Amino acid sequence: MKRSLWAWMAAGTAAAATLAACGGGGGEASGTGTLRLALTDAPACGGYERVWVTVEKVRVHRSDIAGPIDSGWSEVVLTAPQRIDLLEYTNGRVLPLGQTQLPAGTYTQMRLVLSPNSGTNPLANAIKPNGSAETALDTPSGQQSGLKANVNLTVNPDTVADFVIDFNACKSFVRAGNSGKYLLKPVLSVYPVISSKIVGWVDLAIAGSADVSAQFQGEALRSARPDATTGRFELAWVPAGNYELVITAPGRVNAVMTGVPVTAAGATTIGSDTARLAPPAAAASAAVGGAVTPPSADADVRALQTLTGDTKVEVAYAGANATTGAYSMTLPRGALYTAPYVAGATTFTFTADPATVDKYTLEARAGARTLMRDITLPVAAPENFVFP
Repeated sequence: MKRSLWAWMAAGTAAAATLAACGGGGGEASGTGTLRLALTDAPACGGYERVWVTVEKVRVHRSDIAGPIDSGWSEVVLTAPQRIDLLEYTNGRVLPLGQTQLPAGTYTQMRLVLSPNSGTNPLANAIKPNGSAETALDTPSGQQSGLKANVNLTVNPDTVADFVIDFNACKSFVRAGNSGKYLLKPVLSVYPVISSKIVGWVDLAIAGSADVSAQFQGEALRSARPDATTGRFELAWVPAGNYELVITAPGRVNAVMTGVPVTAAGATTIGSDTARLAPPAAAASAAVGGAVTPPSADADVRALQTLTGDTKVEVAYAGANATTGAYSMTLPRGALYTAPYVAGATTFTFTADPATVDKYTLEARAGARTLMRDITLPVAAPENFVFP
């Protein structure tokens, strides 16, 4: 069922799902519309060969505080629960889930309902770390009431509203101590289907390991791992605006293309299969790690760098162990490299930003709380973060 979103839309409503509407929200909107949903995944951070979830249905409600047994839910129900490897649906690929007719209006809560791991299906939701055996995921909320996301989905009368659910495999799974268990801490985003996107190519030597993201004010709006064979990446459904295109890869410097424009007209294309983004090799790297306390399944740490002019970009991410709080990451030493966007360019030259040499900012997060610390590589001691 691999396919691009555009191929799916051209195919119309064909999908492996039975579409059922249950109840409906209140409100003043009149008439009905159609909600159509698909599933995709931002790239995994590395370390996983497979990540499976088994989806039963998706529920939406007009109230962001409605409980799972309250009235007013509408549902897209799959014909049969479907076990999905999230890592198959990256780089612009999507899995159609189906559609349902429902009262027109704005829906502010979504729940993705997973099948439980059971005696007859113990690996309905599972993860396979690199070089390790497949292991079951602990997904209590997904089994009971659904994985909740606050959304803003507008469905107009007599129209089809297309949205994509991004199930971020990079940031949704954390270790539980040294038990070998993994916990699901879902990071879900929902995007409207729009035609604007960023397309480009990276050096084939890093095609299977690089991560590319479109960022704004230090936050990655869309990300992708280039195709391992072609090096092509696609950042789909990017709203109109100007972005930093951030490229990271093991053994390479962190690189940023600044001022990448996206318009509603369609794709912004960067290079070609003969003109590729190739960040220079990094002379060295350094390990950074420590612990976030108290431990929490919601805790993580990301590394930022600041370009001349005070623009921040995220260049690394690590989830903290849910039991011990431990985290670790490897960062390239030296400078961050930048290049300006030039329409139609056939060569790309990244130059070092001298103000960034070995300079990073670590941001630890636990729920809505954050702690930040500037560091200079190499670090001599663990970088620990203690939340009051």
